[in-house]
Amino acid sequence: MRIGELAERAGTTTRTLRYYESRGLLQARRAENGYRTYDEGDLRMVRQIRTLQDFGFDLEETRPFVDCLRAGHPAGDSCPASLAVYRRKLGELDTLIGQLQSVRTEVGAQLARAELEASAELPGGPEPRCELNREDEDR
Repeated sequence: MRIGELAERAGTTTRTLRYYESRGLLQARRAENGYRTYDEGDLRMVRQIRTLQDFGFDLEETRPFVDCLRAGHPAGDSCPASLAVYRRKLGELDTLIGQLQSVRTEVGAQLARAELEASAELPGGPEPRCELNREDEDR
């Protein structure tokens, strides 16, 4: 198949495929007329790359999966190098989840404090002005 068909079947653009080629992840063969040609194996590789990128893997992290497919394995994640990338990515995700949980806890505490202060009446003091209430006062 030619590059346009590969792009369409893989759900990407020809520009992206040329970029993958420039990075050594995709290897085009050339027909006699000079057009790039690809086969079903190339489609599998591009789909593998796109799936991993959808999961948050950067392009370089997809290389072991592509190499695994290129070596003839039926799945790009059946090689030790691919498994190592999965393990490393899971560690990164666990770290990010922990950080997000900490931030969520802090934001929740700030919200609780702010709601408590907003609901408390200030004896003898003016009511705080909010930006949303300024329009009402200007009328």
